[in-house]
Amino acid sequence: MFGNNKTTNNNAPKTLQGATTQGMLNSLVTGTTVEGIITAESDIRIDGFLKGTLVCKGKVIIGSTGSIEGEIKAANAVIEGTFKGLLQIDDLLQIKETANVEGEINTDKLSVSPGAKFNVVSKMAASHHIHSKSTGVASSHENNLS
Repeated sequence: MFGNNKTTNNNAPKTLQGATTQGMLNSLVTGTTVEGIITAESDIRIDGFLKGTLVCKGKVIIGSTGSIEGEIKAANAVIEGTFKGLLQIDDLLQIKETANVEGEINTDKLSVSPGAKFNVVSKMAASHHIHSKSTGVASSHENNLS
């Protein structure tokens, strides 16, 4: 009425200035199916089904009812459910006794519990392109853990 002709969009997405995701947990619950790409700044737990790619700066947890077909890139991961595809873990990958894992893994550290189904080609970061001090020749090691 008094010269303010601006319109506002109350439906626009809102963000929190300076918000942090540290200590927060994302979750894909049992009965939920997602196809596509998920990117997470904080830890994520999958108890449903994902077909696609999951990129996470924190820890990925695949619960006992969870299943992923595709690719995971994360700092750490714990697998209790099913995974088929490519796992690229920067630090520690833990495979629990209820897990069923198939595909290829690249990780720095690996822990496999007795009873886990684990049929993968494994590349450990510490063994990639090791330079021999005596010869200076690079070598690469690959573990086939079938």
